[in-house]
Amino acid sequence: MARKVMITCAVTGSIHTPSMSPYLPITPDQIVADALAAVEAGAAVVHLHARDPETGRPSPDPKIFAEFMPRIKQSTDAILNVTTGGGVGMSMEDRLAAALWAKPEIASMNMGSMNFNLSGAAARITDWKQPWEKPYLESSVDAIMSNTFGQIERGLRELGDNGTRFEFECYDIGHLYNLAHFVDRGLVKLPIFVQGVFGVLGGIAAEPTHLIHFSETANRLFGKDHLLSALAAGRHQIPMITLSAILGGNVRVGLEDSLFLGRGALAKSSGEQVARIRTIIEALGLEIATPAEARVMLGTKGGDQVAF
Repeated sequence: MARKVMITCAVTGSIHTPSMSPYLPITPDQIVADALAAVEAGAAVVHLHARDPETGRPSPDPKIFAEFMPRIKQSTDAILNVTTGGGVGMSMEDRLAAALWAKPEIASMNMGSMNFNLSGAAARITDWKQPWEKPYLESSVDAIMSNTFGQIERGLRELGDNGTRFEFECYDIGHLYNLAHFVDRGLVKLPIFVQGVFGVLGGIAAEPTHLIHFSETANRLFGKDHLLSALAAGRHQIPMITLSAILGGNVRVGLEDSLFLGRGALAKSSGEQVARIRTIIEALGLEIATPAEARVMLGTKGGDQVAF
């Protein structure tokens, strides 16, 4: 297969809150609509979180995932990727619950513990829609996103037993070496999907030189046995992922990572962001991967082998 660029779209996440954008998908209906718009625009993979439909608070409840995942699957051939990162204050049991229920083709797996500070966002908002939002964001100043070697191994074993592959989210260079440790132990099957995460306070900054170093390190550690992708927070989204495509990698967009389409302009859907990066990719003379092509690239078990 000639090199294709795989677009992942993360449609809601657990970072942004309802007061930040009226377009952030909250309810199952909204998540379905945003996911389908992203696939229509060219996303091959949809990365999914759930939210309480009444309050918009991030939720690990498999019952909520069950309200939108089968509907997305019935309407599109995209690969559905279930988070195990969860949100602030969730236990490992919480974070694994939806992926253990769904047995998806792909689940995310964070590759190291780190500070994950969202509190700066609270200082920019004065009109809150929900009472949980401000304390949720402010509490992150003392929060550690826990991904110990024991927790990672647990997730690899329990989800791997279901045939689930992984989007390995690496927020710093050291996380690549953590991933190499699990590859060396035989707990991670090749090829691997490496998602570099740039611009989160507590992780590696969204600087082009960092992405180049990240790519070179991944190449040295994993060679042809990995697929590189990148995402970047906020205003860094499009420049950084464009560089990822230029460097031979793949890209991720979506309202989880940035609420904006351009300077001062809120994206009305994740599909708008997918369309933007697709235009750039094609202008570079590259082609986007279809869901079927992405399955070959990632070596997934197929959409007919999931539990939803």
